[in-house]
Amino acid sequence: MSVDFQWYPAPGKLNLFLHVLGRRADGYHLLQTVFRLIDRADRLGVRMRADGGIVRAREIPGVAEADDLCLRAAHKLKQRSGTARGAELVLDKVLPIGGGLGGGSSDAATVLIVLNRLWELNLGRDELIALALELGADVPAFVFGRNALGEGVGERLTPLSLPPAWYLVLTPQVSVSTREIFSHPALTRDSKALKIPPFFSWQGRNDLEAVACGLYPAVAEHLAWLRRHGDARMTGSGACVFAEFTSESAARAVHERMPPEMRGFVARGLEHHPLADWVPAR
Repeated sequence: MSVDFQWYPAPGKLNLFLHVLGRRADGYHLLQTVFRLIDRADRLGVRMRADGGIVRAREIPGVAEADDLCLRAAHKLKQRSGTARGAELVLDKVLPIGGGLGGGSSDAATVLIVLNRLWELNLGRDELIALALELGADVPAFVFGRNALGEGVGERLTPLSLPPAWYLVLTPQVSVSTREIFSHPALTRDSKALKIPPFFSWQGRNDLEAVACGLYPAVAEHLAWLRRHGDARMTGSGACVFAEFTSESAARAVHERMPPEMRGFVARGLEHHPLADWVPAR
């Protein structure tokens, strides 16, 4: 058993657009979105346990143990596989909670990917994606490991080749409730699907944006400021907003003009998940 933790990335994502096409009878929403992976990432530490236990080594502020997607992912994988092995998990949070960057979903996906390998389970991509969907609608996208068109509730994934890009991401200091946004009576649920391909980053919009801006004024303020400098939009259900640039220098130039009361970072768009090669292709 390893004495020290081994560390693995859990990258964030941006929704380059997000359309709500309808709602199923079970309450889940039908979506069309493009997931773009970025190099801003949480870090997951893993240490193997010989006693079969699944343990959280450190508390995560704002995340109760019962709500910890990393623990749920590990328990679900252990139950599904029947392995006698265990693991101790620790998470360094970089991506904001309730920010729309997919942090919790990415963390859970990294747990599935890493433990599938360390426990020598050898489950294929389709099996892991099916397991991921039981944890949340965004988790399959991170297991899939490529920039992708997401349809259905987000689980029908088609790989997309996206051009290199840099992003300025602003992080309003509020945590947005995804459930609150999707259940709001003002939410538009009848957008028309775009034909993809072709896909261009300026197409589409985020149907959740108007509701989030109405409920969280800080999101509206950050979005209004960023729109002075580019085609800005919100990612996921918020709170983060972003604008795309063709170069790092262009993104950083706008970042330097950011008002002192605002927070944000510059990120590079990825072509694939850093652990994509760890997922068996079958």
